[in-house]
Amino acid sequence: MAVGGERPDRTARETGSPLAQRLNYLFANMHPPGAPYTNGHVAEEISRGAEEYGGVTLTEQYLSMLRNGKRANPSPDVLRALAKFFAVPVGYLMGDLSASQAARVEEEVRFLVAMRDQRVRAIALRSVGLPPEVQDSLTTIICQFRQQMNLPADPPGTGGGEHP
Repeated sequence: MAVGGERPDRTARETGSPLAQRLNYLFANMHPPGAPYTNGHVAEEISRGAEEYGGVTLTEQYLSMLRNGKRANPSPDVLRALAKFFAVPVGYLMGDLSASQAARVEEEVRFLVAMRDQRVRAIALRSVGLPPEVQDSLTTIICQFRQQMNLPADPPGTGGGEHP
C-alpha cells in the first residue's frame, strides 16, 4: 500500500480532528517506560514489519500530518496498522466506537500506564486472592491517604470507582 492512501472524501481542514487527538493520546500514553515514541520510530516499525502490519508503508512526515490534523482521513489499512502498533481496536482510530466504548479504550490505556509503575503493580498484585471485603478495606485506606494528601479520591481520568 502506498504511503498516502488518503481517501478524497474529506479534506485536511479538520485541524484538531478526532483522529489527531486519538493518535496524540496514544503517543503520549502507549509507550515503553522512559520516553514516548517518535513519529520516525512508529513509521519505521510499521513499514519494516510489512507482513505484521498488512504491507503498509508509512513515513515520518505522513504520520506527523495525521497527528497535527493536516491529513485526517488515511486509508483503513493505515488505521489498522496504527491500531495494531498501539494495541487498540481499529474502531477507536476510525471513530467507529461509541463515546462509552472509546472511553473504555482510554481507561484501559490509563490502566496500562499505571501498571508501568512497579509500586502500583506490586500493590495490585498483592491484593490478588484476598477476599472482596479485604480488597474493599484496602480501597478505603487508599482513598483516605489520597484525601489526607489533598488528592482526588480517584486519579484523574479514571471515571470514579465505587468506594466502600
